[in-house]
Amino acid sequence: MAATKIKKELCKGCGLCVTACPKKILRISEESNDNGYFVVENFNPEECIGCANCAVMCPDCVIEVER
Repeated sequence: MAATKIKKELCKGCGLCVTACPKKILRISEESNDNGYFVVENFNPEECIGCANCAVMCPDCVIEVER
């Protein structure tokens, strides 16, 4: 199983990772960070296949995928 780590304090909630995820397990949450951005969350981590599409698409490099 892969693990997705999201640096929520740096996330700007652009949603590019959400659209890049083939398993559709990422979403923009109702939680905001200190900068006021609604951050991304992995709502079904056990379904992550470790493809790292989300990390590649993130313009701010706030996602790390461990396989």
